[in-house]
Amino acid sequence: MVVAKKYILVKKSEGFPKPTDFKLVEEQLPPLKENEYLTEAVFLSVDPYMRAYMRRLNVNTTMIGSQIAKIVESKSAKFPVGRYVVGQYGWRSHTVASENAPQELGLQTFLLPDLQGLPVSLGLGVLGMPGNTAYFGLLELCKPKAGETVVVSGAAGAVGSLVGQIAKIKGCTAIGIAGSDEKGKWLTQELGFDHFINYKTQNVEKELKKAAPKGVDCYFDNVGGEISTTVINQMNLFGRVAVCGAISAYNATGPIKVSTPNASIVFQQLKLEGFIVSTWNQRWMEGIHQNLQWIQQGKLKYRETVTEGFENIFKAFTEMLQGGNVGKAIVKV
Repeated sequence: MVVAKKYILVKKSEGFPKPTDFKLVEEQLPPLKENEYLTEAVFLSVDPYMRAYMRRLNVNTTMIGSQIAKIVESKSAKFPVGRYVVGQYGWRSHTVASENAPQELGLQTFLLPDLQGLPVSLGLGVLGMPGNTAYFGLLELCKPKAGETVVVSGAAGAVGSLVGQIAKIKGCTAIGIAGSDEKGKWLTQELGFDHFINYKTQNVEKELKKAAPKGVDCYFDNVGGEISTTVINQMNLFGRVAVCGAISAYNATGPIKVSTPNASIVFQQLKLEGFIVSTWNQRWMEGIHQNLQWIQQGKLKYRETVTEGFENIFKAFTEMLQGGNVGKAIVKV
């Protein structure tokens, strides 16, 4: 009998998450039935969306999240022993899963393809959900054209850092907004962003006018709030906005006052569209294979912020929410 460890949500967080909102418990897993398989977690993902979804979770249920796990026992021909699987199993060490189980959060469970010698952990980052979020969100919603200017907020995160690089691949000017000069150096000196704005120490409105004197054509929005209003107010006619997230508000306990950009949306005839990456489930491997090819060609670079130990997942989660990560934040079990 396998004993799994898991973190359950015992209280819906009010404001910034607290350790007491979670509890580590053990669970005895049942023997496998036909078409089921047993996984052991190898890498766990921590992502901003998890904070937003916490409001929808029932208390005393396993905290959500994706992981890369190794299949250690199987009664499923589709999920053989020894393969790595990417699944929405949550904050748990072992999982009994069924090949016919419904998809959590709409995201499909899939066997990790051959990553050509790259780290397995990339299946949670550039070669997984964040990579596809950047790939489909930018290319399908913003549809950037060569010569246009693309702005991305949360630019040093798992998604934003890829958005700017894909914009460069498509021949655009890429401007990243993030919260430290260290992140800015990484974006401009290593990833090829054309400009960086530190929203904590600089005036975003003034700096954006300098970096994009002819205006902004595409905005990939990871943060919401006043930063997004500022960018939208400097967008060109028929500009496009892909609304991916709103991390600036995830820990808010009351109404947030943000000036409205409605006049710019109307007079500049902007297109704003929110999205969830599972929309492109049927094309999932397309994004992974394209991003893999760009890595092999040296056009796409990545970085991981790794926290060691299953018991440190809450620490990794809260540090990520505070912007402590560069690139993808993961936990190595």
